[in-house]
Amino acid sequence: KKESRFLTYRDKRKKAKEVTYNYTAKNYTLIPENINKDVTILDLSYNQITLNITDTRVLQTYFLLTELYLIENNVIILHNNSFGKLSNLEILNICRNSIHIIQHNAFIGLNKLKQLHLCQNKILQLNSDIFIPLKNLILLNLQGNLISYFDVPQLFHLEFIILYGNPWNCSCSLLSLQNWLNTSNVTLENENITMCSYPDILNRYNIKMVPYEANCYSKFPSPITADLYHFQSVRDSTFNSSLNNLTSNSEHESHGKSWTLLIGVVVTVLVTSLLISIAIKCPVWYNFLLSYNHHRLEEHEAETYEDSFTGNPSSPSQIQDTNSEETTVIFEQLHSFVVDDDGFIEDKYIDTHELHEEN
Repeated sequence: KKESRFLTYRDKRKKAKEVTYNYTAKNYTLIPENINKDVTILDLSYNQITLNITDTRVLQTYFLLTELYLIENNVIILHNNSFGKLSNLEILNICRNSIHIIQHNAFIGLNKLKQLHLCQNKILQLNSDIFIPLKNLILLNLQGNLISYFDVPQLFHLEFIILYGNPWNCSCSLLSLQNWLNTSNVTLENENITMCSYPDILNRYNIKMVPYEANCYSKFPSPITADLYHFQSVRDSTFNSSLNNLTSNSEHESHGKSWTLLIGVVVTVLVTSLLISIAIKCPVWYNFLLSYNHHRLEEHEAETYEDSFTGNPSSPSQIQDTNSEETTVIFEQLHSFVVDDDGFIEDKYIDTHELHEEN
């Protein structure tokens, strides 16, 4: 009966007036604006279209479209209201792109959509509410993505669904999907190859035939409970992940702070030792420098120091008989005498051998 309904829909579509434009493999980066506004079937596959804001604006002008093909382009995000004015669209095929984000209102306005193909993209998670506007959807193709969990919305009345090629996690959280597949009129295409990926013990089962334990059924008495369980699982996993990250970061920060503290202590000790050493040495250096504050001696002082140095006291008359040249030499040699604090005379500039010869 389902197959006959689907074929009847196909036959009716073929009888309708079709205006087809094929722009495949044209290396387009934007949707062309010069297409006939009466176009009903538009194929833009194998280009480089990203379905950005400009593309969305142009696309809204082709409001008679019944089929749109964007296979193997560069679409990454399906933005809100991307197809808002395409109220006659019945087939939308965006397979083999790089879609990983589908915004909540991406499919608003597609009231007549029958087939939605999102196969071979990079979809990781789907919010089931995005399909609520698609009240006439018959076929949903999610083959070859990265989906591990899929919750079925209450208003989902599909007839055909394609789910193989995804890494399905067949834990208790997938029980609601299995119940829907087994109790509704939907047909799971390629059922025999729609297999579990996790846990390993269940990877030989397809998602429709997984034997769940009794505790899973107690956790999921209704679809609403399944939603709550899934939310709790995501919340707990997020909390545990955040806690582990926080603990790891705290350990790294503690190690970093320990090294910083150690370096700070070492630098403080070195600077303090240097300051103490400078404080102790300063008076000694000051006295050492002060000892070299020389002054020229008066003539009678030079004679007095000469007598005391040679140990040969002489009378003033003897000194007056001395040659004036000798007196000058002695005066120049003795001018650097400094009286130290301890009463001793220290002079490093007098040649004692020459002084004895003169004496």
